[in-house]
Amino acid sequence: MNKAFTKESEADDEEPAFSPLSSGGKNYITPQGYECLRLELLDLIDRERPKVVETVHWAASNGDRSENGDYLYGKKRLREIDRRIRFLTQRLKIAEISNPSVHHGRDQVFFGATVTYVDGFGVERTVTILGVDEAKSAMGQISWASPVARTLLQSRVGDELTLATPQGAQVLEVLRVQYPPPDDAVVN
Repeated sequence: MNKAFTKESEADDEEPAFSPLSSGGKNYITPQGYECLRLELLDLIDRERPKVVETVHWAASNGDRSENGDYLYGKKRLREIDRRIRFLTQRLKIAEISNPSVHHGRDQVFFGATVTYVDGFGVERTVTILGVDEAKSAMGQISWASPVARTLLQSRVGDELTLATPQGAQVLEVLRVQYPPPDDAVVN
């Protein structure tokens, strides 16, 4: 049967699964990450949603809605926006803002640290430990809930750590720990 004649599934309206958080439900995030999520939420509420509502209203006034692409796409996009608004609202509600610049100059790994380590194969890697909602792996950022970050947290420069991987245990050695300077911090 042609997809155009099928009813959208109930699964389309389900809430997105939350990214993994600690058992206490803490959602650690940097001030910059919190501000990005807050700005995205405000943009959806103040700009994007009203624009789509206007399009849907216009499309609905054109008559037959069953074959009206603007109406059907607009309603679907409206559901996506509303889902994202609910998600962001919940994430911001449970956010625990942690400013990494308070650790500037320290050699111990905490949330927000940029850590350079060498793995068991001699490969040097640099990662920044950020919140679940703000980490972008393509930029060398990892979530504080990831196995590598959990292994690195609380360690110090010179420590050798054991990371459990599917290929077996791997030794990591912490080479450098850096934090942003205090004047780069966003103050709320």
